[in-house]
Amino acid sequence: MGMTMTEKILAAHAGKERVEPGEIIEARLDLTLANDITAPLSLEEFEKAGAKAVFDPERVVLVLDHFTPNKDILSAENCKTIRAFAAKHGITNFYEGGACGIEHALLPEQGLVVPGDLVIGADSHTCTYGALGAFSTGVGSTDLTYGMIMGSLWFKVPESIKFVCTGKWRRWVTGKDLILHIIGLIGVEGARYEAMEFTGDAIEALSMDSRFSIANMAIEAGAKNGIFKVDARTLDYIAGRGKRPHTVFESDPDALYRKVIEIDVSDLGPQVALPFLPSNVKGVEEVKGVAIDQAVIGSCTNGRLEDLEMAAEILRGKKVAKGVRCIIIPATPDIYHTALKRGYFETFLDAGCIISPPTCGPCLGGHMGVLARGERAVSTTNRNFVGRMGHPESEVYLAGAAVAAASAIKGEIALPAEVL
Repeated sequence: MGMTMTEKILAAHAGKERVEPGEIIEARLDLTLANDITAPLSLEEFEKAGAKAVFDPERVVLVLDHFTPNKDILSAENCKTIRAFAAKHGITNFYEGGACGIEHALLPEQGLVVPGDLVIGADSHTCTYGALGAFSTGVGSTDLTYGMIMGSLWFKVPESIKFVCTGKWRRWVTGKDLILHIIGLIGVEGARYEAMEFTGDAIEALSMDSRFSIANMAIEAGAKNGIFKVDARTLDYIAGRGKRPHTVFESDPDALYRKVIEIDVSDLGPQVALPFLPSNVKGVEEVKGVAIDQAVIGSCTNGRLEDLEMAAEILRGKKVAKGVRCIIIPATPDIYHTALKRGYFETFLDAGCIISPPTCGPCLGGHMGVLARGERAVSTTNRNFVGRMGHPESEVYLAGAAVAAASAIKGEIALPAEVL
């Protein structure tokens, strides 16, 4: 019996010829990651453990992206603690200020993750890097501490579900719509502690930005990781970026999957997840007309250049509806700079949008767009739980950038065709 990509990566990092689903292994880590919310607890445990050094200063990444620029005293103190730790231990990849972006967009862009890697991060959306053919997964802050000290961690080898996606993509439909559709199909526990492997000609046709969006939300189906085959598009992306040699792993033809799900994207239109679960998914046609107070285009899910390009195309020459706040958040300084050079910012400002520096910000109800009681937002973020973006009596509708931009113009959830 053959092995899946996920199993092969875990086997290689455990120094084994093969592994089986359910097996407990100790595996070598290529990268560990924490942010300004999750790092402080990890660093506290680091000191309690009596550790004198991290396993490799070049393989520990610290990104101050959630509440920065500092929104209050506590966030400022957290960042000060992390800053001191980074200086003391010579952490090479420490990002703050003008060098800082949203971690899960920043790390791939900076070439810190390459195909075949095993990456852990004290943030659930660390699964994003599976778009590069890596095994990446979120862990708790104390698990991260062990990884930072030892350079290894234990894992239970997950079973895999294969999603075979075929057909031609419709206008304005992206990876965000596909992953919302999938979560709607299988539910928020449909892939609990399993690997979600994405394949098929429709996947091959997707941009890297869309692939990152899909992998990012694997956790919303309960998955341990999401993963994509390494193809020419992947290799083009890492060319000139990758900081380390990479290894390409492919699933064997006779690899065992718990389930295989086939999807024809030709039938897929723009999707939206209604409150209060990412699985409460409907086609936008069923939801359009719902009034909104805010539209957010950004986050580790959809703050990439493809998203800003789509938003600019829809917003060009239009105005955000009166009474609606449209917040644009480029995910990294490079994306910010490119969008600026391409004239997207002029389009956004002329339309009446607010442009934020790179930050997670409103996604987790942090800052830069927190919702009040009774307010409703359409957002390109990844979660819409009760109180996720602010007041417990606010609501978040998840969608792609095209729908968010169109909705900002209409003042209600809308299809792009309604404003063009």
